[in-house]
Amino acid sequence: MASGASGSTREVAAVFLRLGLVAFGGPAAHIALMREELVRRRGWVSDQRFADLMGATNLIPGPNSTELAIHLGHDRARWRGLVVAGICFILPAAVMVGVLARAYVEYGETPAVESILYGVVPVVLAIIAWALIGLARTVLAAPWPALLAGAALTAYLLGVPELVVLFAGAAIAGLAHGARALARRGGHGLLGVPLLVVAVPADGRLPELFWTMVKIGSVLYGSGYVLLAFLEGDFVERLGWVSHQQLLDAVSIGQVTPGPVFTTATFLGYLVAGLPGAVVATVAIFLPSFVFVGLLTRLTDWLRSRAWTSALLDGLNATALALMAGVALQLGRTALVDVLTVALALGTLVLLWRTRLNSAWLIAAGAAVGVARHLMG
Repeated sequence: MASGASGSTREVAAVFLRLGLVAFGGPAAHIALMREELVRRRGWVSDQRFADLMGATNLIPGPNSTELAIHLGHDRARWRGLVVAGICFILPAAVMVGVLARAYVEYGETPAVESILYGVVPVVLAIIAWALIGLARTVLAAPWPALLAGAALTAYLLGVPELVVLFAGAAIAGLAHGARALARRGGHGLLGVPLLVVAVPADGRLPELFWTMVKIGSVLYGSGYVLLAFLEGDFVERLGWVSHQQLLDAVSIGQVTPGPVFTTATFLGYLVAGLPGAVVATVAIFLPSFVFVGLLTRLTDWLRSRAWTSALLDGLNATALALMAGVALQLGRTALVDVLTVALALGTLVLLWRTRLNSAWLIAAGAAVGVARHLMG
């Protein structure tokens, strides 16, 4: 069940602003940072509640880690917390991307960040690994979720699309529970899970920019590669507002800055219509997530309160955890490139095990190591 909403919007704002500033590494890293801060350090929610929210956000389109932040804000401070958590998590990345977009327009390039990422990504990898260990104790406590997670991880590493893995895991768990119930009672068919669909009913380019980004935010499931395909279809091919190279540059900036990769929209909006375009695009692409999570707050407790939907949620949690592990394995291949990066990752794991240091300090230390190496090189 949801935790009591006993927090203030001020503390929600402070936590998610800081997370937005240090959340490098993509959705898996964002989720790990949120667990470290809100489950382990602050105790705002239990691991079970965190896993339920993490799994449930996979049922809706949009940036899942941002939606998890929005949902955690609601858990802590209800509707004001929902809005404040989302805005504060998005805002730092949006501002950074906007500044980089201006530099790109003025100078034709953006400042290099490779040296920072060299030190940050191994630290983030260790934070993800530590979160996986903690969540696994809750999510994989029984044999069958562990087997399901193993199968899901294998499927992901073999190239099965993420969305297929997630919904297959949920379906297998739900059907298995239904089969056991039928065997016990001689019983009845399963009820269907309600699907939440929101229809979002605007001179210049700003109205078209707004509705195009709302559409993408309303229907997009999957990774940054899926986002790239949607943006290519609309902004390069249909509207012709940016070139393919500009789009690739925009996605790259969204990936190397902290916070959600959906801030790629901020960059594109700036290219299309300057600062007003950046603001409009950012608001539009994230707006559906606030609406979806507002509806999902009611659904998550309903899923956990009924036996067969609780089984479905357990399956979804197990497969979501497996996907997080798959992303960590892939990240490890690119992040652990020499003795120093391996040492950074192992040192971070030891500190997470033995202390309750704020993860922001660990990431800052990794960034400092990366910059120092660049200066000495």
